[in-house]
Amino acid sequence: MSLINKEIGEFTVQSYKKGGFAAVSKADILGHWSVFVFYPADFTFVCPTELEDLANLYGKFQGIGCEVYSVSCDTHFVHKAWHDASKTIKKIEYPMLADPTGKLARDFDVLIEDEGIAERGSFVVNPEGRIVAYEVNAGNVGRNADELFRKVQASQFVAEHGDQVCPAKWQPGAQTLKPSLDLVGLI
Repeated sequence: MSLINKEIGEFTVQSYKKGGFAAVSKADILGHWSVFVFYPADFTFVCPTELEDLANLYGKFQGIGCEVYSVSCDTHFVHKAWHDASKTIKKIEYPMLADPTGKLARDFDVLIEDEGIAERGSFVVNPEGRIVAYEVNAGNVGRNADELFRKVQASQFVAEHGDQVCPAKWQPGAQTLKPSLDLVGLI
């Protein structure tokens, strides 16, 4: 079953960000675009490459009004320990959400129940709290933050220009498609 247009459930979790702990709830994500990037666990091999890639683009995400949240089933204390121990993870300025009960991972349908970890899932959530784009990869396949950024831009464009659609590899300023009766069967 598709998660497109699913409203994310109520939640409150602890986060680690810039040396401190803070609660993050559904109320905090409403009213602006969000990206949730689930990963299996702290102190692993592929995860820091992805999280660093996101850290390198964090300013660009913020520049388009989008907050980034990384999420694993580790606690906020483990996030801090990883941050303190890793040069790569020290670069992260976005909130690292702690989901030790798996509530968020279940809601986004990425929890591997028998292992207590999350799949590699990336979700674009609109200001109303609905999933508008997502991708889930096998644990051994890393993601590309540039493509995730492009998906947010395309999702924002479509939300603002509901009569137009973004073709493959669309970039801001590029030509879009305007569905017509001639194109209805092609979409």
